[in-house]
Amino acid sequence: MRPAQLLRVLEREFSSTAEGHHTPVMLWGPPGVGKSQMVAQIAERHRVPMIDIRLSQMEPSDLRGIPFRAGDRVEWAIPAILPDDERHGPAGILFLDEITSAPPAVSAAAYQLILDRRLGEYRVPDRWAIFAAGNRQGDRGVTYSMPAPLANRFSHFEVETHLDDWVAWAYAQGIDERVIGFLRFRPELLFDFDPAHNPVAFPSPRSWEFAHRCLKKFEDIPELLQGTLQGCVGPAAGIEVAAFVDSLDQMPDLDAILAGEVVPVPREIDLQYAVAAALVGRAIRAQGEPDKDRVIGNILAYAGRFPQREMGVMLVSDLHRAVGNSLFEVPAFADWAAVVADVMLYE
Repeated sequence: MRPAQLLRVLEREFSSTAEGHHTPVMLWGPPGVGKSQMVAQIAERHRVPMIDIRLSQMEPSDLRGIPFRAGDRVEWAIPAILPDDERHGPAGILFLDEITSAPPAVSAAAYQLILDRRLGEYRVPDRWAIFAAGNRQGDRGVTYSMPAPLANRFSHFEVETHLDDWVAWAYAQGIDERVIGFLRFRPELLFDFDPAHNPVAFPSPRSWEFAHRCLKKFEDIPELLQGTLQGCVGPAAGIEVAAFVDSLDQMPDLDAILAGEVVPVPREIDLQYAVAAALVGRAIRAQGEPDKDRVIGNILAYAGRFPQREMGVMLVSDLHRAVGNSLFEVPAFADWAAVVADVMLYE
């Protein structure tokens, strides 16, 4: 399932804790596709704590607690990391990450916690959601086959990579438009992981965020930029994105486009993708400014000049995801829509 859909599933599952309809959710997927990031987004959106428990790093007693003598009885000391109304708040997310990397004895200790929301005398607060994530067997990670009793305690979803969803997230997070433009140009490199070759660095949604950081740190040191990009996204992708960045000195004048001047569209496809990504970034930064409608109107006018109308449609689609429905209120939108009326804008 694509990330945008999974976020809606997680959103509804979190909200359902208030009605008592929550089902623990298990997210499956290869490394770097954003499983943990999606759970963190739900917690951030609702401003609730997320307790991240890495079961692969725990012993059974770390989860179950340790016994101690109380008079003639033995009681259990509850681990402080487990959700508690007083310490953590009445609502939140208990996230069991790397659950498929946990030894069987540890995952067995989690059975009751996941299904019954309790461990002995301890109970998970009612408004805490339980989410889990792990890699699949064959992803070259340390994984154990999930026991059937544990698997049956979850609803299961496999995380797919989806470029449009990643681009929407990237604009919201301020990812460098050069990275976004490159991946629009080479969408197959958003995620390129072949477990048979056991790569160390490879392209993934997570490693492209590393590439963004790399550009911020090393773009002024040309002799280091390519090597550091390769260290983030792998040898082949690193060379390609470095070459893409180097070619951007041929980009048209973005300020002239935003000012409404007639600027030619580049012939090179890679530069067209780069211009489109950069213009969306400029539109985002113009939000809140008094002339934002004029800026967006000039971007829409430029989108109508692309020789391949699909390129303009992609630009405006990304623009809509970035700025929302206020795009439709800009007078120039109607003119642009009339030009591309026979081209589908949305899925």
